[in-house]
Amino acid sequence: MAFTEIQYEVADGVATITLDRPHRLNAFTYVMRGELIDAFDLADADDEVRAVVVTGRGRAFCAGADLSGGGETFDHRRTGEMYAGRDTVDGSPRDGGGTVALRIAGSLKPVIGAINGPAVGVGVTMTLPMDIRLASDTARFGFVFARRGIVTEAASSWFLPRLVGISQAMEWAATGRVFPADEALRGRLVSRVLAPDELLPAAYALAREIADNTSAVSVAAIRRLMWSGLSAASPWEAHRADSVLMHALGSAPDAAEGVTAFLEKRAATFPMKVSGDLPGAVPSWPDNPYERH
Repeated sequence: MAFTEIQYEVADGVATITLDRPHRLNAFTYVMRGELIDAFDLADADDEVRAVVVTGRGRAFCAGADLSGGGETFDHRRTGEMYAGRDTVDGSPRDGGGTVALRIAGSLKPVIGAINGPAVGVGVTMTLPMDIRLASDTARFGFVFARRGIVTEAASSWFLPRLVGISQAMEWAATGRVFPADEALRGRLVSRVLAPDELLPAAYALAREIADNTSAVSVAAIRRLMWSGLSAASPWEAHRADSVLMHALGSAPDAAEGVTAFLEKRAATFPMKVSGDLPGAVPSWPDNPYERH
């Protein structure tokens, strides 16, 4: 598949998605929106892909919405750049960043954000459903929506408070200020801050640790358990989901291989594939009620 505003590469079991508009600091567009969704579709469909790393080309991760349209950038009557084409929700055009965030949330592969520079607006909200966020010490973050006269998007009103707590989420969103990587680390938006030349190697080391040592089916199931558990009403719901999947996978080939390899003190070779062996009991996000065009 040919892309124009991102790059998609697979090597050694890891898919790398690179935002690729460096002349515009990788600013988000309607085209980029569609290409990101397509890239995650490719990663999910490829059993050779065990993890996904997302980063940006040049000195920015993503500077947010492309504001070259001026004051009409977010006016759906004038531009479709920030929206999802003909898709609507309750009669309003769907937020384009939200379609990307929800696609990342639905990924069957773990997603690692390697935030190499400024990540502002949709440039940061698109990272919230990623599983792990690493940042360069040159990165800057900003939930700047109130300073642009709009609202938090990309479902970040759901994701952000669950990641960092409501107080920290409101401080960043209500002020709309841009803050450095060390503040993002203190606020637990990112898990590590690294020198620029250490960022991608650290992201790939994490991805390789997953690819080399774990069952793809187990990781996909765990990812869904974790994310669905964020909105579970009680630990009893989590216990039910755990029990059903322990029953389904405990007698499956990957469990036999994992235990045998441990006892034989060798690396495991897991035979199961996400494409054909993921149990039906794995929790899923609700079906998308809004048709994608």
